[in-house]
Amino acid sequence: MRTQTTMRAHLLIAILVLLAATVLGVSRVELGIVVLTIALVMVAEMVNTALEAVVDLITEEYRPLARTAKHVAAGAVLLAAAASVVVGYLVFFYRVAAVVHGSLGRAVAAPPMVTLAALVAVTVLVVLIKAGVTPFRIQGGFPSFHAAVAFALATAIYLMGGSPAVTLLALGLAVLVGQARVEGGIHSWYEVMAGAALGTLVTVAVFQALAS
Repeated sequence: MRTQTTMRAHLLIAILVLLAATVLGVSRVELGIVVLTIALVMVAEMVNTALEAVVDLITEEYRPLARTAKHVAAGAVLLAAAASVVVGYLVFFYRVAAVVHGSLGRAVAAPPMVTLAALVAVTVLVVLIKAGVTPFRIQGGFPSFHAAVAFALATAIYLMGGSPAVTLLALGLAVLVGQARVEGGIHSWYEVMAGAALGTLVTVAVFQALAS
């Protein structure tokens, strides 16, 4: 936890997932599956880190076998993370959908112009927040503009009545946008998560205001 940023991110996500499970009242069996899935991802990450350390201890030169070992270990983490997304979808999606639909009422039948209004609102709000920081810059900084727009679009697709498969695809693409910003060194996870939260909440607020 002290040395690996990825493990800290796993821990934060695990805490949020467990809190969501408590709030949404998942069954004991489902909670057990969620806990095992969290453990699977963390164990895979730990094995990946341990294997990388052993390879670096043995040799610092480029060797095809060392490259293969590291790539396979990283692939194990990716596979575990993909499985966790599927488990999360099966356990949480319809519960979250029921809560959101129950609170938003007629927002599902909102016209396309509401989506445009939501995106404009997200864009203006992000620009205003960034304008308060000197020097002003769109690229980088708090919050992530790309993450805000990506999650606003995913939220709008859901609120417009998109099918579960389409909604999940949109959410996955939004997550990939955030990951790309972090891996590119343009944003931190904190800035991406702030942008995602801002885009989602503003979109929901606009739909509630204009679609009712």
